[in-house]
Amino acid sequence: MGMPCEVNSILKLKPSQGYPEQLQPGSKHQASKEGYRIIPIDVPILLADDNWVAYADVIIRKLTWENNQTMVIFQIDRIYDHPFKVK
Repeated sequence: MGMPCEVNSILKLKPSQGYPEQLQPGSKHQASKEGYRIIPIDVPILLADDNWVAYADVIIRKLTWENNQTMVIFQIDRIYDHPFKVK
């Protein structure tokens, strides 16, 4: 028996999952995604919206699994001058 999980190197969020209304370097935010996910912590990763457009680098500060949910607390590291499509 195993535990189903996904490995993600990009934090892609919808507004309903916790995508920040305002992107401000240094600000902390909370988000949740369905399922169990492995995401790098303490290193910058891309923050993308639900259209796969990356606007910033974020650093995951805390990751918690519970009841088939992955909860993260992340900090905005830097905001891109020019957002770009990831996919």
